[in-house]
Amino acid sequence: MMTVGDSVPSGEPRANPYVASDVEAILVERGWLDISLRCEAQEWITLAVRLLGPHASDRAALGELVSLCFEYDARSILSAAATHAVLAREGAREVIRALALETIAAEPVDSDRFRMIVEAIKARVPYRSRLLFHPIRLTLTGRAGEGELDRVILLLDAAAHTLGLAPVKTVRRRILEFCSTLD
Repeated sequence: MMTVGDSVPSGEPRANPYVASDVEAILVERGWLDISLRCEAQEWITLAVRLLGPHASDRAALGELVSLCFEYDARSILSAAATHAVLAREGAREVIRALALETIAAEPVDSDRFRMIVEAIKARVPYRSRLLFHPIRLTLTGRAGEGELDRVILLLDAAAHTLGLAPVKTVRRRILEFCSTLD
């Protein structure tokens, strides 16, 4: 049997050691869930544990991923050295502009919409891999990392429209805030 710390061969999903009550407890501890409305938030909580759980090595890491939904401040993000390392890479600003053009519509971003956004950006810019995904992830989550951040992006608009959760900035709101702070 594989444990959370074991390495997983590339391409295979990691086992999810978490359940909805783990995410719910994190939300309650951090003041992001109105206990009286917990039933209304259960669908989002279940989605969050399904998307984020396999990517969290421990409960603290799960909390950190969940926090990316609720904590977003473009000024703080743009003041970090890691942000400047991403923005200095070839094509980063071009990718961010393309992302802004694709997300300016108020359409909710779910898995299908995110896939469409990425495909549209790929059609606009010649960049792939890190040159494409790190600016997208940085802009929408506040971090330039790997695929677990894509799962955070998939939760944002659903969280923003879920009764009982603390306010969450939508994908559209995040890109507008980031771009207006960038220049």
